[in-house]
Amino acid sequence: MALSDFDRYPLTFGPSPVHELPRLSRHLGGARIWAKREDVNSGLAFGGNKTRKLEYLIPDALASGADTLVSIGGLQSNHTRQVAAVAAKLGFKAVLVQESWVDWPDPLNDRVGNILLSRLMGADVRLSNEGFGIGFKSSWEEAIADVEASGGKPYAIPAGASDHKLGGLGFANWAYEVEQQEKELGIFFDTIVVCAVTGSTQAGMIAGFAGQERMRRIIGIDASAKISETRDQVARIARNTAQLIDLGRELRDDEIFIQEGWAGDYYGIPVDSTNAAMRLTGSLEGMIIDPVYEGKSMAGLIDLVSGGEISNDSNVLFAHLGGQPAINAYSALYH
Repeated sequence: MALSDFDRYPLTFGPSPVHELPRLSRHLGGARIWAKREDVNSGLAFGGNKTRKLEYLIPDALASGADTLVSIGGLQSNHTRQVAAVAAKLGFKAVLVQESWVDWPDPLNDRVGNILLSRLMGADVRLSNEGFGIGFKSSWEEAIADVEASGGKPYAIPAGASDHKLGGLGFANWAYEVEQQEKELGIFFDTIVVCAVTGSTQAGMIAGFAGQERMRRIIGIDASAKISETRDQVARIARNTAQLIDLGRELRDDEIFIQEGWAGDYYGIPVDSTNAAMRLTGSLEGMIIDPVYEGKSMAGLIDLVSGGEISNDSNVLFAHLGGQPAINAYSALYH
């Protein structure tokens, strides 16, 4: 099947906007930097990259006859917030398992930001002391069983909507969207920089871009601090997605690239380079990024451009995946 043959439920405004970051580009003195803004892609609870993924999962949920979306993430999960929003919009119930993925001392961590918004939208939020991990978790499986035991029909959505048979399709479509926007702008983005944790955002991009005529680098910046797990998952989802959309060839190993160096020691804990990237991007462009995902991928972009690993003649597209509501749980850092 081609990507266009898969059912897609529109949850976004349409193509997410692309715009240049000229002051940041001049400051770094190298490549020309642009951003594609998944943080403003939808009217559903501030949108984000997971809303784009859910466009391909929702038709499957509707076809299954499900009445409850069951998903999982950390206390400040952007993904579960977006699941709650989509559930509210379409009349599903939402059960969200919120695990203790980040050892962060903010006393309001479980009451502000993303989790506050999920509760506001009527989701059944269940707190768990389980730590970070991108695999399938027993707490999530128990929530699915609870829905079944109470007579409901659950539709299971894994962390980040990633390890799901359709998890890569949203960002395969993103790749085609970029190709169309390039034609309109008269530009070619030879380098894409994107954060990688649960994997399907970068994986979908890899599969989608692999079918296009011009080759480009897709640089994943690890923010999981468990890079071997993330590399394995990105590779598996990318290859599965390439098969689903009939790429017609095997993905090469060199098409799947994730770089470490900016995650710090733990998922969700900002380090000095994270905070510096957030302040620089905010002060030069008025573009707000977050301490968990985009702060780390932007830190990687800054160093790769400044150090010349991304060449001066490159056009770089930074994938802004959303996630700013989580900043409220890190307020002690930014004052």
